[in-house]
This record gives sequence, structure tokens and C-alpha cells, in this order.
Amino acid sequence: MAAEVISAAGYPVAVYDAMPSPGRKFLLAGVGGMNITHAEPFERFVTRYREAQAWLEPMLQDFGADQLRAWVHSLGIETFTGSSRRVFPTDMKAAPLLRAWLHRLRQQGVVFFPRHRWLGWQDDGQLRFEHPTETGQQVSAIPASATLLALGGGSWARLGSDGQWLPLLQAKGIAVAPLRASNCGFEVTWSEHFRQQYAGEPLNTIALECSDHTGQQHRYRGEATLAEYGIEGSAIYALSASLREQILQQGTATLRVDLAPDREPVALLKTLQKPRNGMSFSTFMRKVLRFPAVKTALIREHLDAEACRSPEQLLQAIKQLPLTLTAVRPLDEAISSAGGVCRSALDDHGMLTAQPGVFCAGEMLDWEAPTGGYLLTACFATGYRAGQGVVEYLKKAPQ
Repeated sequence: MAAEVISAAGYPVAVYDAMPSPGRKFLLAGVGGMNITHAEPFERFVTRYREAQAWLEPMLQDFGADQLRAWVHSLGIETFTGSSRRVFPTDMKAAPLLRAWLHRLRQQGVVFFPRHRWLGWQDDGQLRFEHPTETGQQVSAIPASATLLALGGGSWARLGSDGQWLPLLQAKGIAVAPLRASNCGFEVTWSEHFRQQYAGEPLNTIALECSDHTGQQHRYRGEATLAEYGIEGSAIYALSASLREQILQQGTATLRVDLAPDREPVALLKTLQKPRNGMSFSTFMRKVLRFPAVKTALIREHLDAEACRSPEQLLQAIKQLPLTLTAVRPLDEAISSAGGVCRSALDDHGMLTAQPGVFCAGEMLDWEAPTGGYLLTACFATGYRAGQGVVEYLKKAPQ
């Protein structure tokens, strides 16, 4: 996006990419449906960025969900809004959008250099790149009037975002927060029987609750998936920042699961008080409560047989089943990462104050957001702002 803004202003742009082709993580984001942004009201949209809201809000006002959708349309790709208010290209795919975008960039004169890994700066300020030649790997020095770093976070390293840039910036005295997993799964100590029987099973129609480090309660309705190691899925990802911080501070985190979010406790208790007439617990839960086997098994994982006979204890387990999360899954498994270049290291145009003429954008900045189009939108917004910053910098630079 920065390359588009800068080249549209008439400046020559070269994009150096460590991977064999550009946009690999963008393409991965399109697997299963290219969720480009979200159609909820702007006032709600910006709150998804938590502590980074004040930082990102001006950028999202300039290039937020509406502007992003119009930009997609300008590439000849139509979009639609799903029932969840998520916005998708009509064909749900990332590849046609990326092809149209690259075509536009090349028409604007942008030149791409694949398989070029950035190694930092030379003493004279030139950029160092390692790249293949006919005789093997070679390191070249490239001069630049301005530089935009968009090096990604630390998740999915095989797609290029491996976080190897952190020490290069830290060596220049640039404030960088450690990279941590975001939109990730969490470990739970399941019994062996439960793990063998239910790993991979979906948990549908649930609501999850947890507290953040300030004690504020957060609730999210959605879906999750039981994993051999614990639990993952969109509802978990929405709460991952709060859960991760709990684990960092306390060693574990408590996640409360409402297995029947559409049922009022009073009415549900009356149902649970009905005589079982010889039915087993699992049969009663299936026939009377219409509970799938996985939800019943999750309750049995938490309650013993005697507690399962108590309507009050059973109600408590159905509406607030506590799961103890013992660890965050590894960063490379996460959909995205928190941490990166701190707000304090940048001016309002995305330029590093310690490195004039060097700008940063995207996931390498210290912000995070849940899945649902928020990640991509902020990446576009920060790229748009940094691109504008580069143009202004070049206008003022001595010729």
C-alpha cells in the first residue's frame, strides 16, 4: 500500500521481498475466504485495537474499512458483507485481488526484487540485501532516498515474517516490544480419554468470558475448536490478548464458557430439575437439553458424577464452565503477533525518530487486533499513512 501511495505521487519505488513472490501472507489470509475488513460502525471498529486505539484511530479515519472497500472496488473486485458483518470479495479469494493490485503497481512503475533479504544498514546508510546470483548468495548495498520497512511480525515464519529484524533495529537504539503470540490457541490439561475422544471437535453456539489485566470483564459469542493441546478458534482469538496477559502475570488464565448462551438461567434450572426417569446423564443431556455429546463430555470433564446429579451445580457448569489455560501456543503457530516497534519510536507519519527517512508499517508495529478483517485493515491503514509520510519527506529532502 505504501508503494502504491509513493509511486502514485511520481516517485520511483523498488520493493525488496525476502520471499520468492510478494504477498504470501496476504494469500494465506485468503485461505477459507478473504475477509478483507469489517462493516461494523467506526466507533465500535476502532475499539478492537485495545491499547493502540488512540494511535491507530487517525490512520483508520484516513484509510479505514470504507476506504479499503472502495479501493478493492477500484481494482475491479466486488465485495459483499456477510451475516457476521465481515466483508469479503465476491469470489472469496485473495489471488485475483493480489494479481490486480500487482498489475496496477507495475503500471505505476514499481519494480519488485524477490528473494532479497534485508540485513540492515552499511556504515554509509545504504541498505544491505542478501540475494541469490548465478554463482551463489551475494550481499549488495542499495542506496535509498527513503526506506519503508514492512517486515511483518513473528507468526508463520515460513511465509517470511520471522522477526529477524528486531536486533537490527534494537542495535540502532529503536524501542521494540518483544513479539508475542496473538489470535492463538491455548493449552488445557485434558484427561487422556477426553483428548482421544474429542480433539478436533467444534464447540458451536457458545459464549466465552475472561478478565483482562485491569479486572475488566470481556465476553464474546462465537465458536471454538477443541484441540489435542487445548482450545482454539475465532472466539478464543477474540480474547487472546487478555488471556495471554493473564498467563504472563499469573502463570495461568481462567476462561469461563457459557455452553447455552441463548437459555436464561431460571428456565434452564427448571429443565434441569425435571425427573430423569432412569435416563443416564448423557441421555438426559441429549434428549432433554438437546446438548451435543461434546458439550456433555466437557461438563463431565469438570464435574464428578455426584455433581452432575445436582441441578444447581449443573446449571453453574453449563453457564460458567471454568477452563484453566496453562500456556500460550508457540508464536509461529499464531495467526498474528503482538509487540514490535513501539509508538514512542515513531513520529505521526510512521518515521523512526532515531533513523530519519526510515518508516515502518504493518504488523511489525506494536499493535494487535482480533481476526475479522481488523488485522488487514490496520496493515493497509499504516501502510497508507507511512506512504504519505515518505512522500512528504521526499518533497522536503534536498534534491
